[in-house]
Amino acid sequence: MAPKALIVLAPGSEEMEVVIAAAVLVRAGVSVTVAGLEGQVVHKCRVHVMIAPDVSLESVKDQAFDALILPGGLTGSERLVASPLVGHILRRHEVSGALIAAICAAPTALKAHGVGLKKRITSHPFVADQLREHYSYSEDRVVIDGQLITSRAPGTAFEWALAIVENLVGKEKVEEIRPPLFL
Repeated sequence: MAPKALIVLAPGSEEMEVVIAAAVLVRAGVSVTVAGLEGQVVHKCRVHVMIAPDVSLESVKDQAFDALILPGGLTGSERLVASPLVGHILRRHEVSGALIAAICAAPTALKAHGVGLKKRITSHPFVADQLREHYSYSEDRVVIDGQLITSRAPGTAFEWALAIVENLVGKEKVEEIRPPLFL
């Protein structure tokens, strides 16, 4: 059975991070569900690209996924930080040992909900100072600490997505899908 990944879409999410993660994971054979924080309605992303989620986040809040993925974007990340539902899902997935992946400003949601504290992470430089006290902060493009994968910004989204693929389905799959992407 294919691994299952949940991508949380919020208004103001960085659309490149949403789409790149989803597209790379699907190419690797991962079953991807995009769940809308504001329900199953079209969400306006950071630069006003509109994305329609597959389901509402509320409708999948108690489902188990192999990976929980948080795209960034400052406004989208602020919504993730403020959401008790996101906190519930993050903590449940951390306890279960599922992979959690966050990029750009989204690691602030990890901090807000008490997830992955003291682990090694990275983020967009704009939010780094909010995280340094609670994590072992790195400026690497992609940081992997156990079942937590973080990354810097839209420009690192392919590397981040491939790290998620490697965790879920192995390095061989990464080597299979990388050449057609010209990465």
